[in-house]
Amino acid sequence: VAAAPSVLAALGNALNATAKFVATPEGTALAYGSLVFMALLPIFFGALRSVTCSKSKNSSDMPETITGRDAARFPIIASCTLFGLYLFFKVFSQEYINLLLSVYFFGLGVLALSHTMSPLMSRIFPESFPNKQYQLLFTQGSGESKEEIVNYEFDTKNLVCLVISSVVGVWYLLKKHWIANNLFGLAFALNGVELLHLNNVSTGCILLGGLFVYDVFWVFGTNVMVTVAKSFEAPIKLVFPQDLLEKGLGASNFAMLGLGDIVIPGIFIALLLRFDVSLKKNSRTYFYSSFLAYIFGLGLTIFVMHTFKHAQPALLYLVPACVGFPVIVALIKGDLSVVIKYIFKKTGLKM
Repeated sequence: VAAAPSVLAALGNALNATAKFVATPEGTALAYGSLVFMALLPIFFGALRSVTCSKSKNSSDMPETITGRDAARFPIIASCTLFGLYLFFKVFSQEYINLLLSVYFFGLGVLALSHTMSPLMSRIFPESFPNKQYQLLFTQGSGESKEEIVNYEFDTKNLVCLVISSVVGVWYLLKKHWIANNLFGLAFALNGVELLHLNNVSTGCILLGGLFVYDVFWVFGTNVMVTVAKSFEAPIKLVFPQDLLEKGLGASNFAMLGLGDIVIPGIFIALLLRFDVSLKKNSRTYFYSSFLAYIFGLGLTIFVMHTFKHAQPALLYLVPACVGFPVIVALIKGDLSVVIKYIFKKTGLKM
């Protein structure tokens, strides 16, 4: 669920507003304030959940570790995917492409939202609720050569989450409403931060540095990023209407933030939280410093965009902030060598 849309999430990294619309100061403040708030939710809660899932033995909750090689290749894969989508939108009918993408993201969104809701449902349902256990098992071969392909364990509460998520999915599929889009987008982002784990700080720097160049090139060097972001009707971006105060829930002039601007810094922030936990000092210094750095970087992005009236590559501001702030803290505390040597493994936290 987390890895499948991760490349696509990196595509909508430009923070921008719908063109040819002059919003009121109140509408602008509400829209961008809401985008910042929504961006912080999956980073904060996804990071907390990443600590738990790093110790999980359930195959459905096992994180996917990103290595240095993966990080180096990611900007290239994202660039090829982005330019491929740009060509598709130029050659083929936008309507049919978005129809196929809608069906694809319907399935992914239902699974992602269901996984996001599952811990909440476990708290809501009383202990007397008849919660039966199920297992979905697909194998290949027989005898000693039998190999597990899928081994997914779930219960009645998970099925309830799946039904609720399917209702949201149908709403999104039929209406493309911005609230349904945001529910799926938040679920994708939270799952990404929770389940995509960097194996060390160096890998995180490689990934953020590569996508920093990627983001700047495709936003400032070409019109590809903005064109795809506006043509791509899929929940790979969070949106909020700037004309909500005038038109209510039927508003249609949106400010948007790509999920890549949430997930990419988010998995680095989650890594620093796991580092804080590994120190066993009951302190979250590096997590909070990087989290505050993200707020600063995103706020700076919005300020520059609003000042120059041009779409901005948010990673241009987020990467220096999210890497620079923790490095400064590490230098002050004398922990820089410890931070650099920290290694995350699926089986636990190690230094």
